[in-house]
Amino acid sequence: MSLCRPLLVTWALLTCSVRSQSWRPCTDLFPIDLLARALPPPGQTTPTQMVQSRGSRGIRLTSPVPTALSFTASQIFTNCDFFPSEFSLVATLKIQRLRMKTSQYILSVVKEGSASLLLGLRISENHRPPCSGPEKGQLWFNVQTKGLFICDGRMWRTLLQSKERLDYVEDYQDLYTRSETFDVEVFSIPSEGLFMAAANRDARPGSGVYRWRNGTFQLYQNISTQEARAWKHFTINDKVFLVVADIRKAEPELSVVYRWNRRQKRFLRYQTLETHAAQDWEAFQIHNDSFLVVANHRRASDHNIPSVIYRWNPETKLFEVNQTLSTFGAYDWEFFTIGPYHFLVVANTFDSQTTTISSTIYVWLDGCFRTFQNITTVGATDWEMFQIDGRFFLAVANSQQLSSRGPSLYSINSTVYELNMFTQTFIRFQDILTHSAVDWEFFTVGDEKFLVVANSHDGSSYSLNSVVYRWQGYEGFVPVHSLPTFGCRDWEHFSTDEGSFLLYSSATSRLSKVFRLRTY
Repeated sequence: MSLCRPLLVTWALLTCSVRSQSWRPCTDLFPIDLLARALPPPGQTTPTQMVQSRGSRGIRLTSPVPTALSFTASQIFTNCDFFPSEFSLVATLKIQRLRMKTSQYILSVVKEGSASLLLGLRISENHRPPCSGPEKGQLWFNVQTKGLFICDGRMWRTLLQSKERLDYVEDYQDLYTRSETFDVEVFSIPSEGLFMAAANRDARPGSGVYRWRNGTFQLYQNISTQEARAWKHFTINDKVFLVVADIRKAEPELSVVYRWNRRQKRFLRYQTLETHAAQDWEAFQIHNDSFLVVANHRRASDHNIPSVIYRWNPETKLFEVNQTLSTFGAYDWEFFTIGPYHFLVVANTFDSQTTTISSTIYVWLDGCFRTFQNITTVGATDWEMFQIDGRFFLAVANSQQLSSRGPSLYSINSTVYELNMFTQTFIRFQDILTHSAVDWEFFTVGDEKFLVVANSHDGSSYSLNSVVYRWQGYEGFVPVHSLPTFGCRDWEHFSTDEGSFLLYSSATSRLSKVFRLRTY
């Protein structure tokens, strides 16, 4: 069937009729043309018109108002009482344009004698319909993603989804932030939508929180910061928090925890924590306990200072010091879980003498973190943990190699490590040439896996290509896309109803950019 009409309406309405006292499954059904049964007999007035488009013949609904074409289910279920346990619906549609925010179905099944909806197949271009109690059992077909979903009363569950493949990357939004941006954090707030917090360099006007509206990030709130280096979003119970890694010139240096106020719909200052040139926060949970860990980079010129783990006290509802760990110019923390074990890995950058030092993986044992493995890194700035087909990987971003005899080296290898289950250690899997790498971001498109690196500097220029690598099994990660960036500092991958995106921040310019991932 071909529908040549801008507005899609219900084309088949089945009314269930149950007359038998005993339940009988439908097992002897043959393919049935539902539309032919729903159309009036020849000679009667019908709100349809036979049309032909590009060699296909179909029915156009001509009525100016929504029209229901229906028949009773007993016409096709002659030897049984209910729908078969498995069935397929095939519909061919030609639609010029779908209107947003409309409740339209190509197939509905309602209870006899009432308008109670039992099953509905809804079609939409890119708008996610509501899913609550009244919509339970409804099917929704998304034209853009070619996905079929069912509402369970709370959320849309995927039934069928075409496997997307990354085709190319396109420029989508120029995002001018308050000042140079060291880090971006993308997160969602229930019932409010998608947000992004930018860690901006300048104290005036501070750092911006942006909200995704009408397909772009728009400034939503400004938060006072001194020299923000990173944001971390986390939740405790149903409370939403943001914590900023902030650098202040005066002692004591304080980083701030903010909590989302549901009434004011703003982030408000909640707690201050003493930090030292903080570069990063990581939030995690172990069992029922919530933790924060800060990457303290230096105190004055001393980079050999401990970083601190804080534990949430459910009675005082505040974070309290739980454990300190020796770090050397700490730049990043990454928490991950493998089976029953919980790990923390720190990116140590500089020990006041050299950048070629050990970064440490810690494991949670007997209520605290203990050293699990030391890995030699070169000015490490980021760790990214990811899993592929049951294999566990850690990627480190190496930024620079100091040389006592000449200039520092910025074009050096960053390394992907894989957990060896026999030796119970992470071993070198692949070296990748990078240029003062400061971030890795792992993401998936369909069944494909990718890593994108933030190349920030090659010793002479900040205008470099940051590279997207695709996982190709035995070959490891291979380069597939080169994206021009300027002073690239951080990557974030996120998805919306509009598609999948990559966002990068620039530490040398106010211009950050959003790229759309085009798929096929």
